[in-house]
Amino acid sequence: MGGGVMTLFLCGDVMLGRGVDQILPHPGSPVLREGYMTDARSYVELVEAVSGPIPAPVDPAWPWGEALRLLDRSAPDARIVNLETAVTVSDDFAQGKAVHYRMHPANLPALTVARPDVCVLANNHVLDFGRRGLEETLDSLAGAGLRTAGAGRTADEAYAPVAVPLGPGRRILVLALGALSSGIPSGWAATPDRPGVAYVRELSPSAAEEAVRRVRRSKRPGDIVVVSVHWGSNWGYLVPRDQTRFARALVDGGVDIVHGHSSHHPRPVEMYRGRLILYGCGDFIDDYEGISGYEEYRDDLRLGYLVSVDADTGCTTGTRMFPLQARRMRLEPAADRDRAWLRATLDRISRGVRIDVDADGVLSLAPGGAAAPARPVRGDLPQRPAVGVPAR
Repeated sequence: MGGGVMTLFLCGDVMLGRGVDQILPHPGSPVLREGYMTDARSYVELVEAVSGPIPAPVDPAWPWGEALRLLDRSAPDARIVNLETAVTVSDDFAQGKAVHYRMHPANLPALTVARPDVCVLANNHVLDFGRRGLEETLDSLAGAGLRTAGAGRTADEAYAPVAVPLGPGRRILVLALGALSSGIPSGWAATPDRPGVAYVRELSPSAAEEAVRRVRRSKRPGDIVVVSVHWGSNWGYLVPRDQTRFARALVDGGVDIVHGHSSHHPRPVEMYRGRLILYGCGDFIDDYEGISGYEEYRDDLRLGYLVSVDADTGCTTGTRMFPLQARRMRLEPAADRDRAWLRATLDRISRGVRIDVDADGVLSLAPGGAAAPARPVRGDLPQRPAVGVPAR
């Protein structure tokens, strides 16, 4: 079996619902049940007030913007995204939730245009419109030829790793989990006879062991293993100890990349035993422009991660992060000063690694580094909703 390097594209939350859905060619019902907003078109108005007019209806490629050119240029072997949106026309609003995201199934070209190999569904919005909405989401994605991980019609389907073939003897194996700490209701857990998500109540050693067992049952020689985890709060740079311990236990058990998401902005990165741990990739696509309250985290800045892995050992040989900025619900190149801010911030909050800016403006992480937990950052905000700010 030959060696070589495989490159994976990873990003955080792709939220094509609510305001984004409204600017696409086939907007669904704009009705919301939020305390702050009752019409998804109001989020479009917020965005336009701060960023300028949006030429709706936009082309399906619009939300991805510059990211598509960068993906075409880098040509990764596999693309993995966290799809944090139900794809449905269901009106079964989940009870007790402050925010609901849905995209009309006819707008699926806004997802397929990025050619994702795996859409992670183990998150706190995929059942926003009930189990009927989840089943329509699964049917819509399957009908578009898209693989999913982390949700299914049964527990076996939800927890099963999905394989992406990359040629003779080579696969990417993706297991997805959604943690209680990200806001996933416990009733959303898939069971043997009920659709739902691959749910983890606690990021405990036993939960890590179970994830590793599932991986080992599916893993073949030559597979690169990614575990994608939706965990933690929306804001702040502090990485809780249970996340660190859980991620390292996965690596100790044979996982090659830990793909963490849920936070609205990038969180620390870590190299542990030669493997990459992303504690929070941040949002990638959303309708959040114009919402105030946490400006110091610069959640208008987005990162796409290109991770190169030795095909034989699974060790990370390089990590590049391309900085983008959301404007008019479209990803544009980040300015030099914003790249510098992202570099300095990631360098400050990530222990044992060094973040540089390459000549082409892409951030890079040198392989290797000490296995140390991410340190708290002075001035870290408490995890609370901002007064007068729409829920996200």
